[in-house]
Amino acid sequence: MGSNEGYAEEAPAQMKTVGPFEIDATEVSNRRFAEFVEATDYKSVAEREPSSDLHPDIPEALLIPGSAVFLVPSKLMRNWWQFIPGASWRHPEGPGSSLDGRWDHPVVHIAYADAKAFADWAGGRLPTEAEWEFAARGGLSGATYEWGNTVPDAGAYRANIWQGVFPIENSEADGFDRSSPVGCYPPNGYGLHDMTGNVWEWVADASIEQNRGLLKGGSFLCSDTYCQRYRPAAKQIQQLDFSASHIGFRVAYDVD
Repeated sequence: MGSNEGYAEEAPAQMKTVGPFEIDATEVSNRRFAEFVEATDYKSVAEREPSSDLHPDIPEALLIPGSAVFLVPSKLMRNWWQFIPGASWRHPEGPGSSLDGRWDHPVVHIAYADAKAFADWAGGRLPTEAEWEFAARGGLSGATYEWGNTVPDAGAYRANIWQGVFPIENSEADGFDRSSPVGCYPPNGYGLHDMTGNVWEWVADASIEQNRGLLKGGSFLCSDTYCQRYRPAAKQIQQLDFSASHIGFRVAYDVD
């Protein structure tokens, strides 16, 4: 687990042991999440007013429902992340956007509590970091990528990542400018799709007191020129109540 060749937080490479478990072959889709919401009347974190206790440094007037959306920057906008009021899993780019044509894409704008609530409803749980990485490696111990050591664009694309100069130019050589339908890329050695690329995935490792959680797998915004985190060893620390247009999850299940 981990890597001595990647980013600092991935080191040191070390041996870990996991017990038997099962894990979804794909990320949770918009369609599945909608079934959960319809059955439970669940309201996602992005659809609620943020907690002032968690963000005492933010003026109360600015604590409004919404989420972070990636926008290709222009000369007038250098920051490619923008907080968009009203953005949520239902409206991925903000008010006026919808899930038309994207019901089979991974659900995004998911905070840790949203992923955990769905997993509980589905009779599962979030995978631990060790379980997630074990699953992502697909039986290839020490390989750089979930499919081996060849780069993603050697032959047919193996993961949905950014092609071109991030963040201003995406050639869409793989056919997608943002997320792709779950399961449309070849599976790894364990029959699992999109363990890297497409959207970041929450894992169970979290510190509720510090409002800190962990994401694995990278997303469609990872690229060779900016963020090379579309690898099993890669990780990113994230606030538990944070959501964005490239954060989703998948569910793990205990087995006897």
